[in-house]
Amino acid sequence: MAINAPQRAYRAPCPGCGAPVEFKSAQSTHAVCAYCQSTVVRNGDTLQRIGKMAELFDDHSPLQLQATGTWQGQAFTLVGRLQYKFGEGTWTEWHALLTDGSSAFLSEDNGAYVFTATQPARELPEAERFRVGATTAINGQPFVVASNQPVALISAQGELPRLPELGALHAVVELRSQSAEAKAGEGGAEVLSLDYSTQPPTLSRGQAVRLEDLKLSGLRDESVKDEKGRQFACPNCGASLTVQLATSKTITCGSCNSIIDLSQGIGGELQHASQDEPVKPLIALGSTGQLQGVAWQVVGFQHRLGTDPADPDEHFGWEEYLLFNASRGFIFLVDSTEGWSIVKPATGAPVVSANDQSATYLGTRYALKESYTAQTSYVLGEFYWQVSRGQTTTNRDYASGKSLLSMEQSAQELTWSVGSAVDSDVIVKAFKLQDQKDLLKRSDVGPFTAASNPFFRPWVILFIVFVLLVLVFSRCSACDPAVENCSNTGVPRTSGGSFGGYSGGGGHK
Repeated sequence: MAINAPQRAYRAPCPGCGAPVEFKSAQSTHAVCAYCQSTVVRNGDTLQRIGKMAELFDDHSPLQLQATGTWQGQAFTLVGRLQYKFGEGTWTEWHALLTDGSSAFLSEDNGAYVFTATQPARELPEAERFRVGATTAINGQPFVVASNQPVALISAQGELPRLPELGALHAVVELRSQSAEAKAGEGGAEVLSLDYSTQPPTLSRGQAVRLEDLKLSGLRDESVKDEKGRQFACPNCGASLTVQLATSKTITCGSCNSIIDLSQGIGGELQHASQDEPVKPLIALGSTGQLQGVAWQVVGFQHRLGTDPADPDEHFGWEEYLLFNASRGFIFLVDSTEGWSIVKPATGAPVVSANDQSATYLGTRYALKESYTAQTSYVLGEFYWQVSRGQTTTNRDYASGKSLLSMEQSAQELTWSVGSAVDSDVIVKAFKLQDQKDLLKRSDVGPFTAASNPFFRPWVILFIVFVLLVLVFSRCSACDPAVENCSNTGVPRTSGGSFGGYSGGGGHK
């Protein structure tokens, strides 16, 4: 698919090495020479070298320069790339040149994609004025602040309309729309991004998209096949480890269970933290399962511990499996005493009632099930964010039938996850775990009713309750919620932790 842009393409020799550097867009001011990595700025019909760009890190993205597609009825070509780093991860912004000569950006963050275009804005507040979780108005429309943190450009490639200073920290504020109208067919709710690397800040607006909806061609079809993995020795025990995902920021050692920080690369000294009381997942790392018509691989596992703010002595545990698909990114498979659920980070911001007792998302109203704090107590495998024991978030779970909605908030990020409860038989079939069917069984059976059960009598119910309480108390005497899916009180929980799914690093999306 060719793009017939109305403006004349401009080509000139690189001031650093003499290789041709081409500008297809009249809006582009900077470019990075593909041969010598010189950073050049366009000044009329001449190019000036202003420095050298750091080498790109291979994120094994399916996208690449000169890939083409269609967005909002216009053809586009990817002509540039910016790679950014923030506290818990990295993301990429692809410069897209549209048919009409305008520029847009396709943001890629751990398998999630958002297409945005620069928008005019009235005077914007300083970044410090945006508090995560607060509601604010931009150009008269309400948005929720989803993320506010410093980021830095770490590399760039190709033709660019803007180029922040390499390595210099600047604030990026991400906001989500509160629109309750269903926009699933359009890619979800709106996204705003405020980039403070320029003055005034750059305002970009767009929506989440799926790669298959962009009708892309010219992708890196072999990018995943060529990945060999990075190998290094565990800094604690010396065991040989292999990093399978290029975007991983944390990995655990299979020999000593240490948590290893990969956020600074694996070439230097690696920080690590020991873990006691190993927790064994029911679904093995590396397993592949067919869920929702897509093949997902289990790449990470974490056990989490919840606390009820109204009763700090009450704790409950649940487990989350991080699943990966090359074209769909990441989702979470959550296992709790209440049941199994499949959730993924949501792009939009639900409309939450003034008393937090309900939330509306894409036309569906969800009722609050529970509020609690969540803490990571044990991890295994690889994660696209920097995970550690003791990470704590404030959570709220909402439900509408089998549909689930969960909010998690940390100091710098607020994320919503949306999904649905699934029967344990679905998990058994997906991962071919028939031999563990009883271990995976959760509360899938519906409630008893008087019309369907001849034993529905008051004295029978009292007897059953007595037996259950005896079993619960005996179970809780030996159950540790820090390593098991249980509560440390004598009262079974009906909620809490079963909706999980912490994006932790995907906040840019």
